[in-house]
Amino acid sequence: MTTSTTDVPGATIAQRLEGVRARIRAACERVGRDASTVTLVGVSKTFPIEVISGGLAAGLTDFGENRAQEFVPKARAAVEAGLAPRWHFIGHLQRNKVADVVPHIDVLHSLDSLRLIEAVSSARCPSGLGGGADAPNPLPCYLEVNVAGESQKLGVRPADVGALLAAAAAAPGIEVRGLMTVAPFVEDPEAARTTFRDLREIAAAHGLDGLSMGMTNDFEVAIEEGATVVRVGRAIFGDRLA
Repeated sequence: MTTSTTDVPGATIAQRLEGVRARIRAACERVGRDASTVTLVGVSKTFPIEVISGGLAAGLTDFGENRAQEFVPKARAAVEAGLAPRWHFIGHLQRNKVADVVPHIDVLHSLDSLRLIEAVSSARCPSGLGGGADAPNPLPCYLEVNVAGESQKLGVRPADVGALLAAAAAAPGIEVRGLMTVAPFVEDPEAARTTFRDLREIAAAHGLDGLSMGMTNDFEVAIEEGATVVRVGRAIFGDRLA
């Protein structure tokens, strides 16, 4: 894989971001894709609002968070600071946090149960009018799939995808854009290829082309296998603060 400023200690956010974008372009070129078909989400968990501001200044528009208790105050601080990041919630969303999180997010990557679908639908469309993508301002969502069947990972089984997609389609305020997965962490990114390929095939079987997959250690392989959204943290912002 390409060596770039993402690997250089002391590089600025702007330098790291350009390095990641160069790697995205190269991965797309290898499989004949247009780099504009890949959305880069900078995973900003643990980083303060000043880092969000720096990312925005460097040209990053999409930011990913996975902890409700950290995200909600950060989202409010961004509003107070006059910042307008496009927020993606990428972690497990507990139902008792839905009402706090949903008003602040632009995309949810972790729908994983009927009860969560119901809670998100109620928060997004409390009147209950409309259904699915026909509801006013539906929330773009990805259904999280545990492709590798890891016991420690969340997400639905591949066999249950159809039933949950049907439930989401009938829920006011929700629009499913595609599927999401977290591949097993492996030293060799090539070892994650099968997981990404399997998710692509599951999505295609259900008429979906949105694929949220790939992180710092494996996003290039994910792009080669069709990722439309990659979630990259360390390569842009450096090591987590906590």
